[in-house]
This record gives sequence, structure tokens and C-alpha cells, in this order.
Amino acid sequence: MNIKNLSLSFGLEVIFEDITIQIPEGKKIGIVGVNGAGKTTLFRLLLKQLEPDRGTITFAKKTRISWLPQVITDEIPETEISVFDYLLTGRPIQKLENQITKLYEKAAEMTEKKEIDRLLKKISQLQSELEYYDPYRAEEELLKLISGMKVEDSLLDAPLFSLSGGQKSKVAFIRLLYSKPEMLLLDEPTNHLDQSTKEFVMDYLKSYSGTIYVISHDTVFLNEITSNILYLNKKTHKMELFPGNFEQFERITKEREIRLEKEAAMEQKEREHLQRIIDKYIHGNEKKARIAKDRQKKLARLEENAIIIEKKQKTANIKLHQGRESTAFPLKIENVCFKYDKTAKRNLLYKINIEIPRGEKFLIVGENGVGKSTLLKLIIGELIPDSGRIILGPKTDIGYYAQEHELLNLDQNLIENLKEFDLTEREARGILGRFLFQGDELYKKVSVLSPGERSRLALAKLTLQKANLLVLDEPTNHLDKETQKTIAENLRTFQGTIILVSHNPEFVHHLGVERTLILPEGRLDYYQKELVEKYQKLNQKNKSK
Repeated sequence: MNIKNLSLSFGLEVIFEDITIQIPEGKKIGIVGVNGAGKTTLFRLLLKQLEPDRGTITFAKKTRISWLPQVITDEIPETEISVFDYLLTGRPIQKLENQITKLYEKAAEMTEKKEIDRLLKKISQLQSELEYYDPYRAEEELLKLISGMKVEDSLLDAPLFSLSGGQKSKVAFIRLLYSKPEMLLLDEPTNHLDQSTKEFVMDYLKSYSGTIYVISHDTVFLNEITSNILYLNKKTHKMELFPGNFEQFERITKEREIRLEKEAAMEQKEREHLQRIIDKYIHGNEKKARIAKDRQKKLARLEENAIIIEKKQKTANIKLHQGRESTAFPLKIENVCFKYDKTAKRNLLYKINIEIPRGEKFLIVGENGVGKSTLLKLIIGELIPDSGRIILGPKTDIGYYAQEHELLNLDQNLIENLKEFDLTEREARGILGRFLFQGDELYKKVSVLSPGERSRLALAKLTLQKANLLVLDEPTNHLDKETQKTIAENLRTFQGTIILVSHNPEFVHHLGVERTLILPEGRLDYYQKELVEKYQKLNQKNKSK
């Protein structure tokens, strides 16, 4: 891939500025940089969903590109086609075979040699494309992916419209890998993978012969997969390609940082030395004044080429406080049953019973599709139980964090998304500034934000709710490690009650969770890190598949 003089801005916000860089084909490249540096934007440029303001991105040859976005709910059509039939369409084998058959039939009816030769040439082109998709071994390859990602037979027969969000993620990932692209664009692919599935995916990608570009906060994944790291610098709006995996990238950048700090310190001493000479001789006799002017020139050159130490990236300033104390039991769930298809024999949730005391941090675990997010939606009143009761205490104030950011208005800008809280524009700007949004960013529509930026905006809204019962659905997805640590610390010291769904064992372990609800059986158990790790694997596995 050859990037030449690439520049892109959204309004006054510069994303890339006059970038020229050549990236070898066939490499596995991790893309890193702070939220908002343009990682997902680069993918959209590669997919031609965006056009640069200036410059070009070219490939040595025509390249089949497939993309796995962070948020893929809308990528799966809401149709009655079965999961297996949908997966089969990942390779256009049937379509190509039908086209070839029709062209042969058409050629058989032709008498003019020129037209026959034209059709035969087209058939040859289609035949080459069909051979690329390996029709004789394609289904075997698909079954290998299905088995490796542990997709149940019952899910293969299910219609697409019936899938949960996690199951859609799993299906999309399998179809992407099966589609046999020459270039894979993966945006946070391990957000929904359990350990065993992640290991299968890592092994699969290691043997993948094409080019991979992957955006990920999962350093283990990056270290296992990548041969190079492409660093996007938000401050300079440039890119730099580093050899090796993420661990090597960190070592190189750390060594560079130490060296630059030493050079900057020496430069500062030289600057001070020159300034002392200037101050001493500038008002002296002619000879001393010449010396001072000479040192002024040296100082000016030094300033012009001064070493710039890149400042550490700020982290979001998250502060969660309850507005008022709840009653002793802010939430009770009594014999709750629920199913989306009211004609189905089995319930998704069956006789769930929980009594949550004030101040408890409560975790819900279970494989994908067992109703974790559904139970949260029942608690907040978005869904109504088929039977049983959800009882909120009279002083219960709920704050809800939605996994897919459904509570954000995509057609409004950031400030408009806070209008429900009756803030002045100055107050809204201050709140958003704490979550690293500044300047013209505040007036961007939410629809153009990266998933990481949407997560920060959703967290900003959560802090304004002053809730005493937080209902959180995967709050760490799409966020960098530092922001995850900040959230964990705030939730650990939060005085109110927390009900949480999370596949992030490291994050959960620091919250002080007391009890766990295991779905689908509805069993209550005391918190065990090993249990969370087990379901992390299962949940992430299911979501990835």
C-alpha cells in the first residue's frame, strides 16, 4: 500500500496531514494511537467510504478487502435466511457458477465468432474468479471455522433475525474469514472473544496469507499476530511504521522517549548557557556585543530545531456520584420469565429471582444469547416481563449504559446530546472537556464519532444522571486501557448499587463484586475470578462467532 501526500480534515479538525508512507503487502499490521487519532477513519479511506481532501492511497494490484467493524449489529440483515445459508454467501460461488452456466447457454445459441469469443473471454474471467474461491474445498473451510469458533448446530439453523447481538458478532466474524479476502481490516476483533476462541482466531490469522490491518487494545492479541505496528500520532497528524509486534513497538518508543528526554535536557542546558552569555555581553563593548549576537544566532537556530517531547495523552476525568441514597433494597426481581417469540415453548429467561441490597456490586454472566442484555433491559423498563415482577425501590434512580450506545442521538452533535440535563453551553463544554472532547469536536455529529469516542460520550451522560443504581452493559468495550482503569476505580468507590454485564475479568476483579447471577440457569453464586474468566471465554467466543 502506498500513501502519498494524504490529508483529511473534518471541518477544522485535522485528522491526517500530508502523509507519505509505503507499507509492504502481505504483512500483519497493528494500528495504534489514542482514541480520535484516525484509526477507524483510515479503514474507511481504504474501503473508499471516505475520500481524502488531498493525496492518494494505492495498491500494487486490485485487492479484495473485507472489514469487521467494532459495532456490527447493522451488518447482519434482519431476514429469515438461516445462519448457515448466510455464511455460505460469504463466497459468491453459487452466483459465479450461475453466471458461467448462463453465458455457456448464451454462447451455444450464438453463430457469430466474434461474439462467441467475447463470451468465452468473459467465461474465462469468471472461471478464474471462481477458482480463487476454491469451490471444491469451500464448504470444508467453512465447517472448520464453525467448529473452531464452537457454533452450535441449533444456531446454524436459526433465522438471522432471531440472533442476539453477541451471536451476530460471531456470525459476522466467521463470514468475514470465510470470504477469503486478500486484505482483512479488523476493528477491535477480540472485544467479544473468549480465550479459547481468541486462540483459534490467532492461530487462524497467523497462517493467513493475505494482508491484515488490525485495530486493537488487546496487547496479547497484537503481540501474537502483528509483524509491524503503524502508529497514528494525533498531535502531529502523521503515521509511522515500526518493525515487530506491539511489545517491540513499546520498547522502541520507550527507548526513543528516554533518549529524547536526555537530548532535550542537554539542549536546555545549552540554551541556558547561551542565554547567560547573551545577557552578560549584549550591552558590553563592540567585541563582547559581537559575541552576544553570535550566541543569539546560535540560540535562534537551537529554538528553530528544538526537540519536542510529546506530552502524555490525557485520560478521561470520570466522576460518578449518586444524587440521593436509595432505599435498603433498590431492586427486587421476582419469578421473571421472558421470551421474544411468544409462541416459542422455551423462555429466554425463566423464573429469575434476585434481591439486590443497597451498595452491592452485582455481576451477570453467561454465554452469548442467554439473555444478559435482555435482563438489563427488563430492569430499566425497556422490556416488560411475560410473568413475574421487577420492583424498584421508591428512591431508585437508574443510570443505564447501553453496550451499543443506543441512548445516543446520532443525528445530534455532542453538546445537543447533553441538552436533557438543562446545562448551559459553557457547562456542557466543561463536562465534555473532562472526557477529552474539545474545540470543534463538540459540534461533530455523533454518527461520525469512533466507537471509542461514543463510549466516552455515553460515560459523560452517565455521570450527569446522578443515579444510585447503575445498570451497565459491557462498559469497557472500545476503550483504551487507561480509561478502563479510570472507570474501574470510579465504580469501585461508587457509593450506590451496580448491576453489571462484562466480559473483562481484569476490570471486574477490581470492582469488589460480591455475587454473580449465572444465566441461563438463573443460579446465584458468590464472586469467583475463575468463574468470570470461564464465562469471558464462553461469552467472547460466542460474540466473536
